Amino acid sequence: MYAAEQAREHPDEPALIFEPSGRVVSWADYEATANRVAHVLRDAGLHKGDHMALFLENDPAALTTEAGAERSGVLFTPVNSYLSADEVAYIINDSQSRVVVTSAAKADVAAQLPALCSSVERWLMVGGGSSAAGPFESWDEAVAAASAEHLVDESMGAPMMYSSGTTGRPKGIVRPVPDISPSETSFAVMGVAALWRFREGMVYLSPAPLYHTAPQVSCAIALRMRSTVVVMEHFDPALYLSLVERHRVTHSQVVPTMFTRMLKLPESVRSAADVSSLEWVIHAAAPCPVPVKEQMIDWFGPILLEYYAASEGNGGTFIDSEDWLDHRGSVGRAMVVSIHILDDTGAECPVGTPGTVWFSGATDFSYWKDPEKTSAAMRDGDDGRRMSTVGDVGYLDSEGYLFLTDRKAHMIISGGVNIYPAETENLLVTHPSVLDAAVIGVPNDDLGEEVKAVVQLVDGVSGSDEMSSTLIAFCREHLAHYKCPRSVDFVDELPRLPTGKLYKGVLREKYWANHATRIV
Repeated sequence: MYAAEQAREHPDEPALIFEPSGRVVSWADYEATANRVAHVLRDAGLHKGDHMALFLENDPAALTTEAGAERSGVLFTPVNSYLSADEVAYIINDSQSRVVVTSAAKADVAAQLPALCSSVERWLMVGGGSSAAGPFESWDEAVAAASAEHLVDESMGAPMMYSSGTTGRPKGIVRPVPDISPSETSFAVMGVAALWRFREGMVYLSPAPLYHTAPQVSCAIALRMRSTVVVMEHFDPALYLSLVERHRVTHSQVVPTMFTRMLKLPESVRSAADVSSLEWVIHAAAPCPVPVKEQMIDWFGPILLEYYAASEGNGGTFIDSEDWLDHRGSVGRAMVVSIHILDDTGAECPVGTPGTVWFSGATDFSYWKDPEKTSAAMRDGDDGRRMSTVGDVGYLDSEGYLFLTDRKAHMIISGGVNIYPAETENLLVTHPSVLDAAVIGVPNDDLGEEVKAVVQLVDGVSGSDEMSSTLIAFCREHLAHYKCPRSVDFVDELPRLPTGKLYKGVLREKYWANHATRIV
């Protein structure tokens, strides 16, 4: 096994480095802890196909616990560490998790969970020591007491991720678990590693929360490739740049909002940053504004790799920097699968015409315990292959490059005209006074909905009527007027997940709270 071999050949070299705390997990400790966790899970009665959940911040225990679950055949669900107790309990209960691992850092929320999750059989708390109260046991003590040898009945486990829930209740995503030993690497994983230009011995920097699919997958693959993984405990743009220099980082995966925040740093900070060690920087999760990506390529070089995919794994596209510069704004061409752009009647849209993005030819997925949602995301294609969608909207150009416009659920209908807000959002964040922006539809007695921008300004800039007028005028310089906000509200911080996704429902609620329906 990759970790066993590394632990034998390079026991003291770092497998994991967490920053800024500086905590290090050597390969010897990583290998032993993964095996100990596997024994803890087996002793708790969990076998192949059983479920557990992790409610943790970015902590070494997250990755070592997942490694143990992977070796014991267990399906593990990382839970968003920013959720409320009711939201966490919903995912734990819905996933039928029998074991939950949480931490002392999350104790305020975690303490409420046992009363809400009666089916959980064992609660383990990282960092709680022997003082862990109530039903919580010390994860540290339980793991330390377990065997460091491999299970005799090892079988492949896997993550069962939940959607972010930005447009409704989170949905469990069930994907086929490869019928291989945990010591083997699936063809799918090898394909992703090749696509991302991963290599053995790289230094990988993960700046995002580990509960999200892309960080979880990328860290797991990097470890399988015997690479050191540097994990940021929280994202800070200046810290990110300093870590690249300090650890001579070669590979990293980010989301576009991180690019924006790096570009908003003072010029003195950016010009002093040594990013020469970087070989490839991968980005995904949300469309990247064209000016932002142009600036990042100018700064980092043509080393940006972009892919478009969902946690469902129903298909994807890929584009490198050279291709992107020839097709600015595209998220690439299809990988393995076929792309279909369909209108609301199911007919194929002409080149350049937006419609719902469907994929065919990918691995099947389903939504956990929800055949209706699964069925709604599927249809039979004209070629006899099953097609699926996650509701994104986009169009293809004449060469088959995909351009995303937005998610269908975010569409604004104003006076009968469909408006996709991502285009306006991507423009607003290029204004030097704007740190972050969201565009939503709000009630209008005449039009049904009108376009509103909710903006987070950079430090030192204040929201005012004058700034509102400036931003509206800025939009009208570059976009058709019907796409531009009629008004601008200013907030200290937008409800954005650390993965880059906006909780637009939270924003809309403020404006629609007194309306029984979205139809005015």
